[in-house]
Amino acid sequence: MRCWFCDDPARATCRFCGRGVCAEHARFGPYLLQVNRSETRQRAEALVVDDAVQCGTCRPRPHPVAMPELD
Repeated sequence: MRCWFCDDPARATCRFCGRGVCAEHARFGPYLLQVNRSETRQRAEALVVDDAVQCGTCRPRPHPVAMPELD
């Protein structure tokens, strides 16, 4: 796989869109793995990876998208 930006060999893939990125173009940020409801704490809690690889070009949506056709 080649880097999306410079065509050098990719070292990783973006966690959100799957684009290949080399070490120079790789960005890092949080990735939400799972959300659970804690009955003992009475709140939602998230399991997050702090330094997941990101390409920096894709824009994950900040809020869920409704998909009523799957209900």
